[in-house]
Amino acid sequence: MIGAIIGKRKVRLQYDYLNRHATKAFMAGFAKDATFVYPGNVSASGEIKGKKAIEKWFHKFMEQFPKVNITVKNIYIQNIFALGPTNVFAVEWDEAVTNKEGKSFQYSGVTTINIKRGKATSVREYIFDNEVLKKAWGGKKR
Repeated sequence: MIGAIIGKRKVRLQYDYLNRHATKAFMAGFAKDATFVYPGNVSASGEIKGKKAIEKWFHKFMEQFPKVNITVKNIYIQNIFALGPTNVFAVEWDEAVTNKEGKSFQYSGVTTINIKRGKATSVREYIFDNEVLKKAWGGKKR
């Protein structure tokens, strides 16, 4: 149960890093061979493989959204009794962003995070309103 408490704190801290645009601190939580999947049909959608590529994606995200406020609503843990730093988390969140054009958007979603040896190996976003996502990113996938 202690592992679950520590894991939840670490997940919340990761979202705090995103809110503060602390990309370097945020990326410290990823494994070198991690994958990240972003939904929808926008320029940023798709599966990104490898820590360097994921970091580049998040830099693009920060450029697109100079203001980010992610509010974590709930964190669910697959194995509450796990003793080590390996587990699966699901995070329910609300996000308010302002894009580089000054337009504000709000949407909600869930992120699943597979953690092995204390590092994220697989992260997948599920965003509930694809139309808002398209508007926030400024159009369809290129």
